Amino acid sequence: MDEKFVALDFETADYGRDSACSLSLVTVQGTEIISQDTFLIRPPRKNFIFTYIHGITWDDVKKKPLFSELWYEISPLLEDASFLAAHNATFDKSVLNACCENAGLSKPKQCYLCTVKMARAIWGIFPTKLPDVCGKLDIALNHHDAASDALACAKIVIEAHKRGVELDGYIR
Repeated sequence: MDEKFVALDFETADYGRDSACSLSLVTVQGTEIISQDTFLIRPPRKNFIFTYIHGITWDDVKKKPLFSELWYEISPLLEDASFLAAHNATFDKSVLNACCENAGLSKPKQCYLCTVKMARAIWGIFPTKLPDVCGKLDIALNHHDAASDALACAKIVIEAHKRGVELDGYIR
């Protein structure tokens, strides 16, 4: 695998999928991590329900850019990726799509690789929460920190590739 992919992780402020308050993107070329970018994002509402999970508060993001204002930095990092990877990709895909829709932007066209599904199929890991998978694969993790979660996701994909797994079968 010499293709480029981006592992991503969002943290959200509330139950709305458009409430991204943090995003991390880890770009991988082949099996080498070539960049990691993390953004704090001002969500469309001040209501923070999930601070107890990720530690981010309104005060942390109230002067940060809206998703629409960050898009000019985020979109170039995604545009030439062969696929996007996320742990529980359904969630992160829905957040990215909702943020793009809310901002009036076109959503990325790449398919997603879900490391939850991959970890279950390849290694038989159950439960398959990110700390469980990282524990089995000896990957360091500070869970619910977007930078750490995205980096762990990238390392899961890299580990699968190093073990000879054909990734195309997991990209949807």
